[in-house]
Amino acid sequence: MTSSTVARRLRGALVLPVLLAPLVLAGCGEDADPFDSYCAVVEEEKPGLSQVLDDDGGSSGLLPALPTFERLEEAAPDDIADDWSVIVQRLGSLADALEAAGADPATYDPVDPPDGVTPDEQEAIALAAGSVATEAVREALENVQQQSRDVCKTELSL
Repeated sequence: MTSSTVARRLRGALVLPVLLAPLVLAGCGEDADPFDSYCAVVEEEKPGLSQVLDDDGGSSGLLPALPTFERLEEAAPDDIADDWSVIVQRLGSLADALEAAGADPATYDPVDPPDGVTPDEQEAIALAAGSVATEAVREALENVQQQSRDVCKTELSL
């Protein structure tokens, strides 16, 4: 092998890593902090979430925040995704049961349900409400709030 052949191969061996470096570094940049995009959504949703919960005065519980929770669930990193899923699924079931019965979450009274809400619909609402008022949901809410404080440095008051 001549010295010029060795030099060409050496140049090729040195050029390839230089050409590939931007691609490798770009890939690493996306994974540098997998929570960045989630925390951006938390920051973006926080004012609206606070407003929705304050405006409702608590009469509908967390139901008015369901669309916000769905966006947070979609953005959630793996370590908190299951907690968001518990919250969204349980609240979604309650919202669906109330909607199917044509009942307003803010005024629905299980002791004195509105006219037109059938016993089956009352039972579906009660079951869905019971699934929200569980230790699993309370724990999931605590977990997403803790994650928000610790990782995103943002307080979510749910």
